[in-house]
Amino acid sequence: MKKICFKTEKGPSAVGPYCTATICGGLIFMSGMIGVDPVTQKPVPGGTLAQAGQVFQNIVTVLGELGATVEDVLKTTVYLTDIGDFAEVNRLYADVFGPDFPARTCVEVSRLPMGLSIEVECIARARE
Repeated sequence: MKKICFKTEKGPSAVGPYCTATICGGLIFMSGMIGVDPVTQKPVPGGTLAQAGQVFQNIVTVLGELGATVEDVLKTTVYLTDIGDFAEVNRLYADVFGPDFPARTCVEVSRLPMGLSIEVECIARARE
């Protein structure tokens, strides 16, 4: 199986030594997306819900570059710095990924890059 390392041209740049996604065996393994505006490369203002909205927009953008959609997402992992934001994020998540939701894990973590409060990674089906 060939491994392809993909770097986005439309989404936010990586904040470290990694690619935006790795494609292998018919799957897309997307690195964690944070609430960074791809134009300014800066965090969006407005708290967790605004960051979540940008995260999901970034995921949609990168999937689109790869010829996929949120309907191709099989699994997500959501990282929150405050699990108290769970219900608020769930409402937005449902709008983005529903009604045929992917499997998901959600965990609280102590810190995230750039002082942000949410990060989401996903595994999706690659359309060949």
